Amino acid sequence: MNTNNKKAWLYLLPATLFLAAFLVYPLIDVFIYSVEEGYNFASQTYFGTGTYNFSYVLHDPYFLQALKNTFILVIITVPVSTGLALLISVGLSSIRPLRELYQTVYFLPYVTNTLAVGLVFMILFQKTEYTDGLVNLMISLFGGEAVDFIDGPYWAKMFVLCFYTIWVVMPFKILVLTSALASVNQDYYRAARVDGTPRFRVFTRITLPMISPMIFYLVITGFIGAFKAYSDAVALFGTDLNAAGMNTIVGYVYDMLYGDSGGYPSYASAAAVILFVIVLTITCVNLLVSRKRVEY
Repeated sequence: MNTNNKKAWLYLLPATLFLAAFLVYPLIDVFIYSVEEGYNFASQTYFGTGTYNFSYVLHDPYFLQALKNTFILVIITVPVSTGLALLISVGLSSIRPLRELYQTVYFLPYVTNTLAVGLVFMILFQKTEYTDGLVNLMISLFGGEAVDFIDGPYWAKMFVLCFYTIWVVMPFKILVLTSALASVNQDYYRAARVDGTPRFRVFTRITLPMISPMIFYLVITGFIGAFKAYSDAVALFGTDLNAAGMNTIVGYVYDMLYGDSGGYPSYASAAAVILFVIVLTITCVNLLVSRKRVEY
């Protein structure tokens, strides 16, 4: 090993130690906890190893509900938020007057506190004995019937959660895609105008391929972020998500550790490992798809 390599490893040593202490070791610890059956947190003892923790979690109605909620959230919010962000970014890139003002307005939700945004959404959608909320007022104007989106039917609560999640994640996606559109070589567009290429074809044949790495990045991070959703649900429905029927996998892990049913790190670790496997599988599938669809 030459001197330059030694210096490089020396510079990397602090980051390597940090990752080993706060990422690798906890990950290994979680896997160990997940196979320790009957683990007692107080005495730090267990009576055996096996797959019982995984079996318990996979048969727990609360976990199955959390799994269902998380998958619905992922399937709806990731493509919808990415598609809307792409449309808005294309619109922002095509206008000249007040472009910076529009970009600032769209980016504001990203720098706003998540719980504060959740409180606003709760006020807009919640039906109380004093008021039906602004959204229900608008529904009534069109002849519809008021719905309690916070404490009402499951579909209404899921709609609010998806709407809220899309609202929160879209500003970052708009920022990334706007920057990606600005970096596209304008010579391609000039050549397309000379050839008289229709705008839609320009968008599908030039714009999308050129920004496909950024779209792929947003899809991957969107999947990971949606699977880790928890604070969004808490902001809307409070901390007792099991009672509301709106818990997520991360919320289930937290409940098993610190909630009313807390004190079961083995069950929490098993749920965390299941989440890890799901996210890893979907990420690998996306990576395989990107080899054929993404232009680098």
